[in-house]
Amino acid sequence: MTLVARTTRSVALTEAGKRLVESAGPAVAQVRAALTEATAKPGEVAGRLRLTTPRAGFEFVFKPFLPRFRERHPSIELELVFEDRRVDIVREGFDAGIRLSEYVERDMVSLRLTSAVRFIVVGAPNYFEKHGTPVRPEDLLHHECLTFRSETTGALYAWEFERGRKTWRVPVRGGVVTNNGHLCVEWALQGLGLAYAFEPLVRTHLREGRLIHVLEPYAASVPGFYLYYPSRSQRSPALKLFVEAIREFAAEQLSLASSEKA
Repeated sequence: MTLVARTTRSVALTEAGKRLVESAGPAVAQVRAALTEATAKPGEVAGRLRLTTPRAGFEFVFKPFLPRFRERHPSIELELVFEDRRVDIVREGFDAGIRLSEYVERDMVSLRLTSAVRFIVVGAPNYFEKHGTPVRPEDLLHHECLTFRSETTGALYAWEFERGRKTWRVPVRGGVVTNNGHLCVEWALQGLGLAYAFEPLVRTHLREGRLIHVLEPYAASVPGFYLYYPSRSQRSPALKLFVEAIREFAAEQLSLASSEKA
């Protein structure tokens, strides 16, 4: 039986090899978890957690949180899978996930991690010099917009706006499409078009004048990022410690955000 197909430039699994990996995967994970527990110090919780998060979750959550968690619980191994599609954590073998609130399944336990986040439209100064400035959401139909394709639906994302009780969904278009919001910001910095971005991700660029915020009265917001996981009865010791630590972290972040608004 051939498990691996080789060429002079690459190595790939055959169908038989893929079936072997799929069937052996859980057993390998159990062995790794057992080895981690065996090497842990007496009384120290050990284990492995598999977590899913959108790419923006790194900046908002894991960049500040991960170092302190690893220092506190060095025997708990974390596997982070970054993807922007909607994930069924139970079916796909994750212990927990982080998502914007509207993507959290109702049958999951959820924990708020951040304050509300605004989506804003930004562009480089040289873009507006050449193409003018939109003053209403519908003006975007006449602008070059850096568009985002949803990994969940495969559809192009319509930019959302709100003012008072009125809302808009503008089916923007442009010459560049991606599934990575960070790339849209990078291209906006180069003057290639307008980007629809999380405000905190572009705050430094705005402050330093590399990007300009337009349509400010229409900026839409979402309640923020949430941790979600199965019912409490299914929590492992490692997941319990993770939830405790991230709850403490979230309380600090929400308190800080509240004081900044005051």
